[in-house]
Amino acid sequence: MKLTVVGGGSTYTPELIDGFARLRDTLPVEDLVLVDPSAERLDLVGGLARRIFARQRHDGRITTTSDLDAAVEGADAVLLQLRVGGQAAREQDETWPLECGCVGQETTGAGGLAKALRTVPVVLDIAERVRRANPDAWLIDFTNPVGIVTRALLQAGHKAVGLCNVAIGFQRKFAALLDVNPSEVHLDHVGLNHLTWETAVRLGGPEGRDVLPDLLARHGEAIAQDLHLPRPLLDRLNAIPSYYLRYFYAHDEVVRELRTKPSRAAEVAAMESQLLSLYADPALDEKPALLSRRGGAYYSEAAVDLAAALLTGAGSPYQVVNTLNNGTLPFLPDDAVIEVQAAVGRKGATPLPVPPLDPLYAGLVANVTAYEHLALEAALHGGRDRVLKALLSHPLIAQYEYADHLTDRLVAHNREHLAWA
Repeated sequence: MKLTVVGGGSTYTPELIDGFARLRDTLPVEDLVLVDPSAERLDLVGGLARRIFARQRHDGRITTTSDLDAAVEGADAVLLQLRVGGQAAREQDETWPLECGCVGQETTGAGGLAKALRTVPVVLDIAERVRRANPDAWLIDFTNPVGIVTRALLQAGHKAVGLCNVAIGFQRKFAALLDVNPSEVHLDHVGLNHLTWETAVRLGGPEGRDVLPDLLARHGEAIAQDLHLPRPLLDRLNAIPSYYLRYFYAHDEVVRELRTKPSRAAEVAAMESQLLSLYADPALDEKPALLSRRGGAYYSEAAVDLAAALLTGAGSPYQVVNTLNNGTLPFLPDDAVIEVQAAVGRKGATPLPVPPLDPLYAGLVANVTAYEHLALEAALHGGRDRVLKALLSHPLIAQYEYADHLTDRLVAHNREHLAWA
């Protein structure tokens, strides 16, 4: 089995490598290719990756290259984890929206739109090259904004599934609180990427007993603190929102906070510098503890589980993924991409039935889905007017004056990445 990781020079990659090594019985990778335009990063990350495999006695071969076409030739699956513009572009995404009083974040609001505009054309080019090399290859997208990028891939006819680590993070956290094995915890996870709620926490599978009320009663305060949201809100929602919902439920509070501290991009950039220094140590043969602060907890487990299900039919039968709606949420178009529990196998992902969604959630999901449609139109076809319409439709902006100013800033900060600008 051959897997290719696009963006393999990321400081994040050792987390993935560690998962491949530990879970080799689930996903027997024989040939792993890391592809990245940065030769320096590839050298450091690739060296550590080989040492991790050696330490854990994994006999798979790891190669590195900057040649994308060679990297994807014969690949059974291609994992996408790239960042167009690097941390410098992320720094901009997190700062210029604040000038208009709007949240600055790399996947939500105006910053998220900027990332989508930079990313979608690049990912679609990669996907076409993968299709030419092997039309049967699966594309697993971990590149943000996952919902928009996955929709672009599926709309273009690619074999693609989107992946996010929010659900597996909740699963692991709830399992620890309940003192059960994570495999026993099944989430009724519903919404869009980075806009989801856990409406039930079931033990034993999709038909298992819902222990969410007990979880909130016993651990609601700790869960609320982790999400930086007030405990009474969780009781009123009767659900557990992802931490990205804080940008909607406490927008102005978040903006005030972001204006008084360094950006997350600056923190990550400093962390990446430290990580690369660690990776350069030839004695290091495991992922360093610092990597846990980089983000993406449990990404490797989720990626291995998904790849195994798609390629071999092994892995968990039910997984939270980003895939086509196809009537699952009847108030959304069939071609919308939703994030829900799905039955996953060699033929792809089929969403499990979802109970009627409370209007409190459905209204926001419908609004953001409309934004994602307009965002994808702007990413595919360009033009200032399309950008403005997408921003005007976003519930965190939704005022013409803000949308107009943000459009100007977005184009100015991203001109080098926008072919039409």
